[in-house]
Amino acid sequence: MKRKEFIKKSAILSVLPVLGAKNSFISGSSLVRDSKKIIPPKLKQDDVIGLIAPGSYITENQLHEAITNIEKLGFKTHYIKNILEKSGYLAGNDHDRSYDVNYMFANKRVKGIVAIRGGYGCARILPMIDYNLIKRNPKILIGYSDITALLYGIYSQTGLVCFHGPVATSTFNDYSVNHLENILFNPSNNYTMRNLPEDEGQIKIISEGAAEGELIGGNLSIVVSMIGTKYNIDLKNKILFLEDVGEEPYRIDRMLTQLLQSQDLSKASGIALGVFKNCEKKVKDPEFHNSFSLLEVFKDRLAKLKIPVIYGLSFGHIENKFTLPFGVKARLDTNDHSLTLLEKAVE
Repeated sequence: MKRKEFIKKSAILSVLPVLGAKNSFISGSSLVRDSKKIIPPKLKQDDVIGLIAPGSYITENQLHEAITNIEKLGFKTHYIKNILEKSGYLAGNDHDRSYDVNYMFANKRVKGIVAIRGGYGCARILPMIDYNLIKRNPKILIGYSDITALLYGIYSQTGLVCFHGPVATSTFNDYSVNHLENILFNPSNNYTMRNLPEDEGQIKIISEGAAEGELIGGNLSIVVSMIGTKYNIDLKNKILFLEDVGEEPYRIDRMLTQLLQSQDLSKASGIALGVFKNCEKKVKDPEFHNSFSLLEVFKDRLAKLKIPVIYGLSFGHIENKFTLPFGVKARLDTNDHSLTLLEKAVE
């Protein structure tokens, strides 16, 4: 089957009468903060998964890859025609990208929503999301990197547990799929995540200890960009999880310093750092020829907090990924190199 025919076939699911005119979503509905936590329904085989590109644009090849990956997991896929739109570095204009998010929550046949990629642009559409619609139609939303902004926006305004995990173009290897299935399909009240044995060597303990709290976080650059907005989240008694990619140590230092100066991080329960891929000093054309290492930055900025902090857990811009429920209570144990979910993330 030719690629265009394959993509066209995958997109043909009946558009149900859940939508009015396109502008009906961009209604400026009142925002609800400090909402009671909402647990979304779990997924099952043959469910329909809505594909969205809420940040940077995607190519036809990436759409094809996303469809293939999701259907290999046993799901059907659905998206709407503007998925391949481009506006500069964005996947279409803000109106269309926010419409896609609202549409997928409104469509009763769609049981889960997966971002195809991150990039940049999710923060721009947060004021256009219909949060009251989402509260009435809770469902799984999953992604990472720039999708962190959507996780922050939706959780802060609705209380809906979202998921920091693979995007539809990620590598769906056995390790990542196993965590995905155990959290979204077959949940348990105590589910422990650890690195593969070959990835244990990347773990470094910044401050020893164990802590419990709600998991909150994502991409460090995006987490910092939420500071000062109505979508920011109080980190008191939270386990903050962070990752990033392509940032030199001084930039990581700058962002952690902003966190330290804007929020009392010592009131967080603990900090779980994933893999900060390609975040050491550049070998060619470094910003500073003399530089702290990434680990030195973490120790300098975070060890003084006197809370458990660990680096190198298996999440971030890497192949072997945890799926981390945003808003679910968990236990971080630096000595055991583990992160345990203490409650189900789906029902």
